[in-house]
Amino acid sequence: MTRSDQTQTAVLGALSIRPMTGYALREEIVSTLGHFWSESFGQIYPALARLEREDLVGRRDEGARTSRFAITPAGVTRLRELLAEPPQLVKPRNGVLLRLFFGRQLGPDRCRELVRERREAALHQLTDLARARAEVEADASLADQAPYILLTVSAGEHGARATIAWADEALATLDGLTGFTDGGTA
Repeated sequence: MTRSDQTQTAVLGALSIRPMTGYALREEIVSTLGHFWSESFGQIYPALARLEREDLVGRRDEGARTSRFAITPAGVTRLRELLAEPPQLVKPRNGVLLRLFFGRQLGPDRCRELVRERREAALHQLTDLARARAEVEADASLADQAPYILLTVSAGEHGARATIAWADEALATLDGLTGFTDGGTA
């Protein structure tokens, strides 16, 4: 699946939940899909234009500068085709782990800072996911989709808790290092 197809999947999928403006679509992707997927305005608006040209979404103007997009029956068919394709697996790029791998050059103090920052980010992620879980569970219009949405929230929660456990272990390891100073010299 190409990057363009993945963007189409995210856009069509979000519009399959409810019609929305391009801005609301971006916000929905950030707030709901954001713990595992991202799209920029630079990807969303060209995708919407293409999907509209292909009659996969329809536009309803709601004022001088506002349009609401909705998925069409052909769009639902295309979404199902895209979802049936194997997902594109991308190797992660984790700047914290890259720095820790070469941590001897940074020294244990800077490595501890990096790990603490990552742990704090995971704690914030858990808070955000708890909020997302509560919103999905409270939104009656999502009742038939909530179990599926909550699978992704659960994956994010598990990932954040795993990061916190890893960070605690990493901090204990870094605290046990002796004979090293910042800059990696003994």
